[in-house]
Amino acid sequence: MHVIEVHGRELEGVKAEAQFAVLPLGSVEYHGPHSPLGTDIILAQGFAEHVAAELRPLIYPTVSFTSCPGKTRHYPGTISVRPSVYTEYLTDIVEGICELGLRNIVLLNAHDANMGPSRTVAEAVTGRYPDASFLLINWWQMVSLEFAEQEGYFKGTTGRGHGGPYEMSAVKAFRPDLVTVQPTDPDLTSKPALASLPYILVEGTPQGWNGYTGQISQTSFEAGTAIVEEASRNMNRLIRSWLENRKRKDGEDG
Repeated sequence: MHVIEVHGRELEGVKAEAQFAVLPLGSVEYHGPHSPLGTDIILAQGFAEHVAAELRPLIYPTVSFTSCPGKTRHYPGTISVRPSVYTEYLTDIVEGICELGLRNIVLLNAHDANMGPSRTVAEAVTGRYPDASFLLINWWQMVSLEFAEQEGYFKGTTGRGHGGPYEMSAVKAFRPDLVTVQPTDPDLTSKPALASLPYILVEGTPQGWNGYTGQISQTSFEAGTAIVEEASRNMNRLIRSWLENRKRKDGEDG
């Protein structure tokens, strides 16, 4: 159910029915000549629609404007909100959801730069609402890094780079009309990982970068469909486990 379609007289019934709120997080950001500026909005909304109905979500509109990293903010079409403004804005939104009476909130993210603010907001709001629980989901982490290559869709392009074949194939699965890789669009090769362990590297102009990265000629609807199906399956499994854990906790507290 979408919250924007709920009438005022229906609120009490909806609150009783919904198990959790879903707040999709996107961006308006350059993703290369082959990709729409609303890439992250399409992905956030698309995966929100793939949350299983039997889990009883209440879906909120996508937060579309956010902070964008230095490496994309100067490319045409990118709209970047100051991080402090975005953090305060997101705080007001999730506190409004809590004030409605919902305490289980999924922040369903499709934009890398939203990860830090999302965690910051969740930590702050749970201080004011101790009974609240936030599940932060980055859709691209719902599929193993090697999945698409192991399935035979990509070759030598396992990364999930910005505007690359992994991300844009997923967009193509939702909106095949909006991803158009042309023969003149160059494939780009990013530098190898610095280590096998997790790390964060922030650069204004990374190697193998022109507002996007990756072997974009490998983008395909078939790969995107497989990625979206796998991500959705794992996402719903994660949400179901979270809700079951919440019920157990509520039972113990009761």
